[in-house]
Amino acid sequence: MEKRNLRKERIGVVTSNKMMKSIVVAEVKKVKHPMYGKFVLKTKKYVAHDETNDCNEGDTVRIMETRPLSKSKCWRLVEIIERAK
Repeated sequence: MEKRNLRKERIGVVTSNKMMKSIVVAEVKKVKHPMYGKFVLKTKKYVAHDETNDCNEGDTVRIMETRPLSKSKCWRLVEIIERAK
C-alpha cells in the first residue's frame, strides 16, 4: 500500500461562518522583521470546509489541507480545539 503524503495543518480562530458549510479561519504568526528585528504579527486567512456547520465565530480550530473544493476552498475542518466563550 502506498503511503499518503503528509498534509499541512494550521491552527487558527474562526472569523466568519456566514457561508453554508464554509468557515474563514485566521492564523496569526509572529515574524521577525528582517532589517529592524522587531517581531510583527502577520495574519493569513484560509477558507475551510465545515461539513456539519458546527463552528461559530471565535472558536479555535485545526484545519488540514485537502483537494480543491472550490475556487478558494482547499482546507477542511479537522477538529474544534476550543469553543468561544
